[in-house]
Amino acid sequence: MNPLTLSEIWIYPVKSLGGIRLETATVRRKGLQFDRRWMLIDANGVALTQRVHPEMALFKPSIADDQMAIEYRKPGHSVSTAVVRLSLQPRGPAIRAHVWEDQVDVHEVDPAISEWFSDLLNIHCRLVAFPEKNPRPVDTGYSIADEHVSLADAYPFMTIGQKSLDDLNGRLAEPVPMNRFRPNFVFTGGNAFAEDTWKDISIGSLRFVAVKKCDRCVLTTVDQETGMKGTEPLKTLSGYRKAGNKVYFGQNMVALDEGSLSVGQRIIPG
Repeated sequence: MNPLTLSEIWIYPVKSLGGIRLETATVRRKGLQFDRRWMLIDANGVALTQRVHPEMALFKPSIADDQMAIEYRKPGHSVSTAVVRLSLQPRGPAIRAHVWEDQVDVHEVDPAISEWFSDLLNIHCRLVAFPEKNPRPVDTGYSIADEHVSLADAYPFMTIGQKSLDDLNGRLAEPVPMNRFRPNFVFTGGNAFAEDTWKDISIGSLRFVAVKKCDRCVLTTVDQETGMKGTEPLKTLSGYRKAGNKVYFGQNMVALDEGSLSVGQRIIPG
């Protein structure tokens, strides 16, 4: 049997913007370091996502040293860039914001950067940061040891097998890349949808617990290069990955340990 091997690591520093592929990452209890520690909120403090604003896919972050550069790359237009200092401690008052049913305390990063996003998205919004110390408990029905989560939809980590994507692409007229599903971890080896059955697993020396299969939404239909929304792959997934009124693809996890992970490490289901 082919061993399960960690093949890709991804973070998405600003919720619902583009991702960054890493070779090595730091695991924290809330999620990978820098993963979804920022987000855009509207005038009512509600998180913006590609579900409603698919053009958010056109913002591509990168991290070097103490800076996160965010480039706006719209086909046929010149690139525009904003820069956020990672060590910057926002000094403004706390803002009560909403991530689905959760309320979290966040801080605006910089009014000038908020204006930059507002102009490009044509909606009044603010870029806010979620301090590491601020609480956001995982749903108690799925937590193992009182875990907390960053600004991700619900859980700190999500993983998908490459074979699962291969199976889906074999059913599509036009294949889609893995970035449609925004995983933190991608692995090779095993069978399609092997992750569905996981419970206790280890990646390298770190322990994780799989808590809930990931239900998918219209964000998967957004082309991450053009910001255009279609119908696939959600339409096809609905034909063979639906249970009740939910469509599942990928596995959500919490971490029992903190430490470093690297591409190439073995994954061992318990």
